[in-house]
Amino acid sequence: MTANSPIQFLGSELRSSENLEDFARFQIIPCPMEKTVSYGSGTALGPDALLEASQELERSSLCKDGIFTHPPIDCSVAHADCLAELQFTTQRITSKDKLPVTLGGEHSLTWAAIRGISNQLQQKVGIIQIDAHADLRKSYGGNDHSHASVMNLLVEENYPLASFGVRAICEEEKAFRLKNNIFFMDGEELVRKNISSVVLPEDFPEWVYLSFDLDGLDPSIMPGVGTPVPGGLGYYQSIDIVKSALAGKKCVGIDMVELAPSAGELVSPFTAASILQRILDMV
Repeated sequence: MTANSPIQFLGSELRSSENLEDFARFQIIPCPMEKTVSYGSGTALGPDALLEASQELERSSLCKDGIFTHPPIDCSVAHADCLAELQFTTQRITSKDKLPVTLGGEHSLTWAAIRGISNQLQQKVGIIQIDAHADLRKSYGGNDHSHASVMNLLVEENYPLASFGVRAICEEEKAFRLKNNIFFMDGEELVRKNISSVVLPEDFPEWVYLSFDLDGLDPSIMPGVGTPVPGGLGYYQSIDIVKSALAGKKCVGIDMVELAPSAGELVSPFTAASILQRILDMV
């Protein structure tokens, strides 16, 4: 690596042959986007913090498939330009039969990442969403591309959505998900009933994209997010929900978003890196 190269996800555990762009199945895209945050700040620091924490993980089976971390998306430019670059990047990676994994950054990036993949595959993929928030507002703060509107945009473009863990939702969003036949299991139901296994609707697409918003986890284990909400998912519970949702499906893309680490707080970045490793091991 050159002095300007990004930290490689799990780089401390990878052999040189497993850390080649042309070889690696898993293609990590840091996207330090912080354009529409509305409560806490810090998502621009998320990708680097997660990558640094990943150096403390132990080697796992996913290493043999190869992991390559790309230079970060330039998020110093206008929001639309960031999104355009990310869309181009995920489309290019998908065209090489690799799996794009975007590290956020705020949740608005998901719209671009999914569109790039779907454009290359020439079909709408199903979206599996882990999140404390529905993200189904038509607009938030006057911005149609807000982090609070990203799933509204995608559903309006006819992407099927299955949502797990929501516990902060307005009446507008409740009406929207019922009108659009969105499959959902909210956080209160999942946590109170200790549900760790889910089944997607029979007509849900075979090819799916996982969008994991870290505020879907309970703040007791994931304090480092911009919009923490009590009553969230547990560590193993979230992993098991993802595993069951992916059963029988082909995962064509992943993002992990909304990490907003505080100085000196190591739990959140390490937990995020650990969950991402577990997810990559199962896809």
